[in-house]
Amino acid sequence: MKAVGDFRLDAGGAHDGRLDAPAFHRNGMPLREVVTGLLGTRTGELVEIGSGTGQHAALLSSALPGIRYWPTDLDKLHVASIDAWRRHAGSDNLMPATQLDVREDPWKLAGEPVRDRSLTAILCFNVVHIAPWDVALALLNSAGSLLEADGVLILYGPFMRNRAHTAPSNAAFDQSLKARNPEWGVRDLEDVTAAARESGLERHAIFEMPANNLTVVFRVTRCT
Repeated sequence: MKAVGDFRLDAGGAHDGRLDAPAFHRNGMPLREVVTGLLGTRTGELVEIGSGTGQHAALLSSALPGIRYWPTDLDKLHVASIDAWRRHAGSDNLMPATQLDVREDPWKLAGEPVRDRSLTAILCFNVVHIAPWDVALALLNSAGSLLEADGVLILYGPFMRNRAHTAPSNAAFDQSLKARNPEWGVRDLEDVTAAARESGLERHAIFEMPANNLTVVFRVTRCT
């Protein structure tokens, strides 16, 4: 498979633009289990921030029939891959990809601003450590405003716990991220939780995931 940035062309992607993230083949089904456990019976609107290749969007949207699933990404190449996976999956509830910078206020989907308290869920996988800290803060702030009263924000990726890495591999990964960009790095979960609380979110659950990653769920604690 041909490499494209941090991803590679899928076996069929050379013809239709689908990219393949090797990590998806390790975390796709475990994430599906967690997300469907939280949202499988829900209805409403879901936004995925940083959808990357679009593989998670294709997999999860098919498992969430009551949810209208909006994939987004900052990178135009990723947006094209997301739409290629959308065509390949054929999920009626998977919407066209939107190019979105999470720091935009307001967020826009299909050219329309997202209304406060209109989202059932926000997903964000493998983003907050590969982005400046202000991206995480913007994500949390928007989640606190856009999620409905019983909505959830679901984060996935590596996290430090109480200022310590949870595995030597995560420490090495953190060093490699900071070498690429000093503003990147594995975040301490307590810092994320504190920032979430300031945005009206409370940590609800933590799920241990493969390869020393965590899925962390936040819920809205205040609505205005």
